[in-house]
Amino acid sequence: MDDKGFISIEYLFSIFILLIIASGLLFFTQATIESNNNIENNVEHRLVLDNLASIINQVNSHGEGYSAYIHLDSGIGYYEITVEWDKLTMKHSNKISETKILPLKISSRYELYSGRNYMISKTEDGKIVIT
Repeated sequence: MDDKGFISIEYLFSIFILLIIASGLLFFTQATIESNNNIENNVEHRLVLDNLASIINQVNSHGEGYSAYIHLDSGIGYYEITVEWDKLTMKHSNKISETKILPLKISSRYELYSGRNYMISKTEDGKIVIT
């Protein structure tokens, strides 16, 4: 600014450049935060899936009559888990996660839902039953 109150072109250009840099940093920060939240959400769902796989494998490796209880936490959002003879599939937030388990003698295909309690047991004929 000179003595008469006019703004020079260099001053306007430097303010314009600073605004462009600031908006770029805001966009980058927002994208980083969103990416971190997405990764955290995926890890939480993956931990639930791995925990269920561990419990199923534990019940399968013990003798007949062994059972274990599990509560599928709903604090991380709604999800569905499909139990098949050799894998677990989780559907959550328009995403699908899958993990392999030891092949089971399973009486049927099971659908498990978040927020519910389940008992996983091994019957006398060696089949895994989830109720």
